[in-house]
Amino acid sequence: MQKMDADVIIIGGGLVGATLALALARHDVSSIVVDAQDLDATTLPAFDGRASAVASASQRMLRALGLGDILDQNGCPIRAIRVTDGMHPQFLHFDAGDGNEPLGTMLENRLLRIALLRAVRECADVTLLAPVTVASLDRDDHAATLRLTDGRVFRAALAVACDGRRSATREAAGIPIAQWQYPHAALITMVAHTVPHGNVACELFYPQGPLALLPMVDTDDGRPRTAIVWTVDGKHMAAAKKLGPKQLAAEIAARCDGTMGDIEVIAPQTVWPLGFHHAARYTDNRLLLVGDSAHGIHPIAGQGLNMGFRDVAAAAEVLTNAARAGLDLGSADVLAQVSAWRRFDNSLVCAVTDGLNRLFGVPGAAPSRVRRLGLSAVERMPPLKRFFMDQARGETGKLPALLKGELV
Repeated sequence: MQKMDADVIIIGGGLVGATLALALARHDVSSIVVDAQDLDATTLPAFDGRASAVASASQRMLRALGLGDILDQNGCPIRAIRVTDGMHPQFLHFDAGDGNEPLGTMLENRLLRIALLRAVRECADVTLLAPVTVASLDRDDHAATLRLTDGRVFRAALAVACDGRRSATREAAGIPIAQWQYPHAALITMVAHTVPHGNVACELFYPQGPLALLPMVDTDDGRPRTAIVWTVDGKHMAAAKKLGPKQLAAEIAARCDGTMGDIEVIAPQTVWPLGFHHAARYTDNRLLLVGDSAHGIHPIAGQGLNMGFRDVAAAAEVLTNAARAGLDLGSADVLAQVSAWRRFDNSLVCAVTDGLNRLFGVPGAAPSRVRRLGLSAVERMPPLKRFFMDQARGETGKLPALLKGELV
């Protein structure tokens, strides 16, 4: 049998790829992680101003992997979520309740990257190579063989694609995807304001696109701070990029009817086109797709990163159990277990987020009344409300051990 350089090769060392490497290492499964980017550059404030809502189940996994400090020191707990049709007084309210863990925690992506990179680099079972360029990935009955353009060659039982929405690994494997572009773009920025957010995340739906107000830890000078994800018409994407801080603050204030008080934009805005994709299958010969390489959704419910984290938890459990049993980690039977575990949940979240985006995007008074009736109905139906809350927490279906806060 061929000598392997590691148990798994992970292509992509971003948030999902690094978390998978760390999760496998915590269970004595070794990996080689390669990335085309200088990963230290991705931790700089100018690289990426995005923040993510880390769901409660995902938080448990990060804590189990030893990353609790970054959540406690830099994260802002989400104690409640409020959903409205514009600024209409009828709303749907989800509350964590006194004494319960938060529904999620808002955290800057770059801070999570810093913590992950530090943890991965301390792991003897992880070899991190970045920046490097992949020349080829060959997969046969015995191994996955990765060749880099600098001449280095690595072999493992399994290759995992964590290389994002435009995954070159997925495309080279010939795995088709269902995909479409939304006629919108997401404008992302950060604001300081005078009225405290109270740890409440708000999703205001307008026909032109939703506006998400996501609570962050206060600024250094003590002002309340909120991350903004504003969905704008794609035709106005170029104009949105050019909005000055005062113009942008005025646009945000108008859409939240002054409820944040005086607003100051404190970060440059970035504008991202929005699209949907879902891979026809998550596996190929000695290949597994995880995170954005397998699926990408509208940010309407803040579930994109959490779907990737749930993929990580399931893959880590299946691969750990297979390694302990002496099984071939790249065998079709092992990979089928990961796919079966994740396919339904991912398909459900994809369908719900796409449906919500289309439902709330229908203009007119009549559709608006229907939406408000729907919000009111869910508010009065505890079982349905609980279902949506469990979805937001990432707590539906059979949970892997990591999502319960336990190692496998």
